[in-house]
Amino acid sequence: MAKKCKCECPECMPEWLATFGDLMSLLLCFFVLLLSMSTMDAKKVKEAIGSLAGALSVLEGGTQTEVSRNRIQKATPIERTDETAQTVNRLSRAIAEFKQFTQGGKGPQITLEEGEEGFYIRLPADITFAPGSAQINNQDSLLFLKRIAIIIKEYLPKNIDIQVRGYTDNQPPPKNSPYRDNWELSAARALAVLKILIKDGVNPKQLSAAAYGPYHPIASNNTPEGRAKNRRVEIWFFAKKDKEKIKQSVLDKVK
Repeated sequence: MAKKCKCECPECMPEWLATFGDLMSLLLCFFVLLLSMSTMDAKKVKEAIGSLAGALSVLEGGTQTEVSRNRIQKATPIERTDETAQTVNRLSRAIAEFKQFTQGGKGPQITLEEGEEGFYIRLPADITFAPGSAQINNQDSLLFLKRIAIIIKEYLPKNIDIQVRGYTDNQPPPKNSPYRDNWELSAARALAVLKILIKDGVNPKQLSAAAYGPYHPIASNNTPEGRAKNRRVEIWFFAKKDKEKIKQSVLDKVK
């Protein structure tokens, strides 16, 4: 009979490899322990993500390559500080609570958005004003603006200017409206919101108003839904302009 082939056992791993494996495991445990004891700075993490978004233009909030038609006024961008971040967070919470208790997710909603010049609150006119009117009689809207005024007074940095902008759709005001055209209506609505903010204690030196009528729509005026979006008031927050720099810039251009 032929002899059976005796199988040889595979060689064991080298001794140095076992030591190396133990060392890697210990290092992994060490760094996990360090991470668990460290505290993450949320602000720095957010700033790092924002820088990446702006540089690559692929993440949310990245720089847009196309000039937006809503970019109406060139202003100094707001510098991100702890004070500004706290203000934005409080405004976001106020808007979320307003949506929860009054709107129920139906129709146009108040939103907080960011633009290249700063950030702004968008107030749909349909939940603030009656058709063709510039008087705010809705108690929920009045309470919301009162809370916005409190947040501005207590948390908004003093180097921030506020501009209230009024917009309309392309339909003329109703016949019973005291306003002859959309220019007057948009101006009156912007002033109405501005006066409420002043009444609730916001510094008038920080405030200004502007009317844009029907000429800067954000949706199509061919549908009722689009026209509802275009009827709005926006509260914009800008960094204060350096008047000396502006004056020097004008003088340089004249020369």
